[in-house]
Amino acid sequence: MAAAALLRNLKEEATCYICLEYFTDPVTIDCGHNFCRSCITQSWEGRDGNFPCPQCRETSGINLRPNRQLGNMVEMLKQLHLPPVKPPDKNLCEKHEEKLRLFCAEDQRMICWVCRESKEHKTHSASPIEEAAEEYKVKLQERLHLLKKEEEYILESKVKEEEQYKYMKDRLRTVNETIESEFEKLQQLLKENKLILHKKLKEMEKKIIMVEHANITKLSNQITSLNALITEIEKKCEAPAWELLKDVRSTLSRCNNVKLQGPEKVKIYKVMVTLDPDTAQPQLLLSEGRRRVREMGTAQTLPDTPKRFTHFSCVLGSEGFTSGRHYWEVQPLRDGVQWHVGVAAESLYRKGGITLSPEKGVWAVQGRNGRYSAFTSGETHLYPSEEPLKLGVYLDYEGGRLSLYNADSMELLYSFPQAPFTERLFPYFYLFGGAELRLV
Repeated sequence: MAAAALLRNLKEEATCYICLEYFTDPVTIDCGHNFCRSCITQSWEGRDGNFPCPQCRETSGINLRPNRQLGNMVEMLKQLHLPPVKPPDKNLCEKHEEKLRLFCAEDQRMICWVCRESKEHKTHSASPIEEAAEEYKVKLQERLHLLKKEEEYILESKVKEEEQYKYMKDRLRTVNETIESEFEKLQQLLKENKLILHKKLKEMEKKIIMVEHANITKLSNQITSLNALITEIEKKCEAPAWELLKDVRSTLSRCNNVKLQGPEKVKIYKVMVTLDPDTAQPQLLLSEGRRRVREMGTAQTLPDTPKRFTHFSCVLGSEGFTSGRHYWEVQPLRDGVQWHVGVAAESLYRKGGITLSPEKGVWAVQGRNGRYSAFTSGETHLYPSEEPLKLGVYLDYEGGRLSLYNADSMELLYSFPQAPFTERLFPYFYLFGGAELRLV
């Protein structure tokens, strides 16, 4: 075995790195590596300077020194009729049969040095496989952390659903026993009513069982899916670099497609909101960056455009939403004043008084002298456990829900009843009495 290994090493030393055949007219370049004269000449063809070594990438001069001793050794090996050996490494480039040493960031795949010099990849950013693997390993571990948190949340949700299911069953049993007791006393007189109530209870039980089973099944399926993805990522993180990078784009894509749940997760949908000066009522002064607004008490001279509010001191965000989930934060900067924060429909009337309710196209919470309320069909007073220094606004368009939070503690201040949104919604702000708001 030692002799075979020695012979294999000898054949490798007599093989050109470029053509993978025995050397023909071998020459030595400045870095000390050897190549066939025709191979290295063709590799450098068209270059005016900066001649890289195909093997170590060190810059070399064009000085090619004949290596006669190596040539004589190759001739002796040829007489033994031993074919030149190719590297046994399985991790080879399919196109050039070169070892995959680099990872192309643009194309998200492993390439060899020959690929790196080709037109396809010459302008791309590439790094050694080991460095790329470390970088993607960190990304995968970050996703893994989020996925494990998501799994924990879903497990808790499943337990709560099962407890709710048991509670509902116990309640149904208690109601059923009460009905039986009452009907025994009333007997024949209430017999018809008894049958009617039993029928309703059976229908209710069926609906509850269907809903609860559907919820539990959905959560169980999510747990199974997350477990499979977590196991796959854990194995990939422990795998060699070239195997870790195989299909890494697909793995990351599937991680990103997992929908995170729970109120503490809404911040991942944070968007940059700026104020639209064309909608600002003349008494409102916007900052240069359009991230801050103050009510001045005196009106500016501004053009009366169709978008501008002329009666109420309101201003809308620059960008509206017709889909997706979005989260932004607002900080009131003065005490003892009045402000509104929420969203408004694009069709909201802007040239006179505004009725503040979801039915009229406004979903908002009010702060006034340290008291808080939500504009519903009337006015719903809110009692947060602590005064919110910043408000978080979370819009789930497809879910038909707008929720407002204490942005520091993520305590839910108010969530408007779920209802389908039918038009474009804009961030909405109202200021009065010298109020000042800042988008964080």
